[in-house]
Amino acid sequence: QVQLVESGGGLVQVGGSLRLSCAASGSIFAIMGWYRQAPGKQRELVAHITIAGSTNYDDSVKGRFTISRDNAKNTVYLQMNSLKSDDTAVYYCAAARTTYGGRPAPAYWGQGTQVTVSS
Repeated sequence: QVQLVESGGGLVQVGGSLRLSCAASGSIFAIMGWYRQAPGKQRELVAHITIAGSTNYDDSVKGRFTISRDNAKNTVYLQMNSLKSDDTAVYYCAAARTTYGGRPAPAYWGQGTQVTVSS
């Protein structure tokens, strides 16, 4: 039975850092990704990583966020540095076996974790 469990969200000041974790169980996935959804906006892809370690980032977080995974632990991380108020959102972990148009096609989602950046 596949489950994705996120942790690490919280309240942080502008310029601060947080690290999100997503522990997967039940399967190993070729692609793991982080999405976010801000109030009144659509869910957007923040970053994703393949099982071999290749990464892709949205331009809005490039240079500030780092996605990584520990395949032995079946866990994916999102290190978030230099946080801005625009980063405030619910962050979701997603797991995919395939891509569609170069983007993950998520088969499973985590429950989401709130990240709030205050100024």
